[in-house]
Formats: sequence, structure tokens, C-alpha cells
Amino acid sequence: MKKIVAREFSASRAWDALDIERFASPATVRLHWTDKPYTWHVNDGPEVFVVLDGRVDMHTRSGAGTVVHALEVGDIFHAQQGDEHVAHPVGMARVLVIENEGSV
Repeated sequence: MKKIVAREFSASRAWDALDIERFASPATVRLHWTDKPYTWHVNDGPEVFVVLDGRVDMHTRSGAGTVVHALEVGDIFHAQQGDEHVAHPVGMARVLVIENEGSV
């Protein structure tokens, strides 16, 4: 799992890109609105989670324990298949989620 801070990304030339994920099966791109936490879950494939409005605390759990990643507008959270996580908005938030079609 990793957090990507979009405003810290730069490149050597215009329109250069940071490859984040390649989906093997059909994927969905969905805009979510929330003011309440989701539930702990593990996706059946990768997930790319982009904060568009508000703030979100992304809790992750692994053998090393629980970590909270504070996500601001423009920040990206990238989870791989099997990564356990839960999003907790701080107030209201709008997020763009790209994941396998039918994922949790």
C-alpha cells in the first residue's frame, strides 16, 4: 500500500506520467460522497482512491500493526489485492475510486 501526494509529483517534460496501476479485468471509476467511515475490507484486486474534496484518514492494517494515512485533496491512496484498509472521512468527503468491477 502507498500514499501518493499528487502536488509533490513533477517530471522532466510536459505530460510525463507516474504509472500507478494497470487493471487486468474490467474496472469501474466511481465518484463517492461520504460523511461516515466505510468498513474494514480487502479488495479482490487493486484500488486507486483519490481525494477530490475534504479529508480522509485511511487506516491500514498489516502484520506490522495499524497505520493511519492522512489524505488531503489531491492525495492518492493505492492498495493492492489483499491490503486491509478502511476510509474514515474527516467531515464530508468526495473521493474517486478506481477498482475491479464488482469489488467491495
